[in-house]
Amino acid sequence: MSARRIFARPARFGAIAPYVWMLLFFLVPFGFVLKISLSQTAIAQPPYLPLFDPTEGWAAIKAAFAALSLDNFRLIVSDDLYVLSYLRSLIVAVVSTAILLLIGYPIAYGMARLPRRWQAVAMILVIVPFWTSFLIRIYAWINILQHDGLLNQILLALHLVSQPVVWLSTDSAMYLGIVYSYLPFMILPLYATLTKMEPALEEAAADLGASPLHVFWLVTFPLSLPGVAAGVLLCFIPIVGEFVIPDLLAGSNSLMIGQTMWLEFFTNKDWPVASAVAIVLLVLLLAPLLLYDRLQRRQLEAR
Repeated sequence: MSARRIFARPARFGAIAPYVWMLLFFLVPFGFVLKISLSQTAIAQPPYLPLFDPTEGWAAIKAAFAALSLDNFRLIVSDDLYVLSYLRSLIVAVVSTAILLLIGYPIAYGMARLPRRWQAVAMILVIVPFWTSFLIRIYAWINILQHDGLLNQILLALHLVSQPVVWLSTDSAMYLGIVYSYLPFMILPLYATLTKMEPALEEAAADLGASPLHVFWLVTFPLSLPGVAAGVLLCFIPIVGEFVIPDLLAGSNSLMIGQTMWLEFFTNKDWPVASAVAIVLLVLLLAPLLLYDRLQRRQLEAR
């Protein structure tokens, strides 16, 4: 057997592995969720009908398929609760991602301009929050933002306020928790892109008479767009479906879609509607992914 055949077989298996992974851990679970979303709620276990039972024969399977319907999706489109939950989730995700980009870009830019020996230290400082449980960090913010918490104590000591400010159960607390939790996801791809940028390009633009601001907008920022796109996607997509931070820090006046999904699954025990909510959310999140894929293809074609 030739050396080429010896190494070709593992390479083929390596190429097939991602597709097998997607099939087993995405497409198959997605098929189950899609089937439940087309079912009807039932007071039983499992709490939906119809059920597919191959042992009852082909006629029973055909009857089960005939019983599937789009009623749950019609309910989501017609009920203001779900529509407003989607809109709120998208608005919160857009605002949070914009704030993360405004804060994360200067940090990543500064890290990329540090001496090489200090860049590793800065990277560790960005990653350190991941060493603590996500839930513990959110509960820590509850202690900081409560009526007699650290933040109000500092504001009172500095005489910036005359009485404690209400922070908890507000959108401000929610945005603060989201920005704090997702900031590393914005910084890391931006830093990875900026650190690979050739400094000679900026020096050439400056030598040609461009001001520092023009150098940034005409050279640095366009070249960092792949990192911007990656950071935006890494933050925007999970924020849309965020549950823990809005549930613990935000008020209960308006729900995000993650909270609505939780209520349908665990409080109302309405698995079909909750599954339909998840399917619609997945379809909504496919749009930015497809846009990012298209931009990546254009960039590769341009090269």
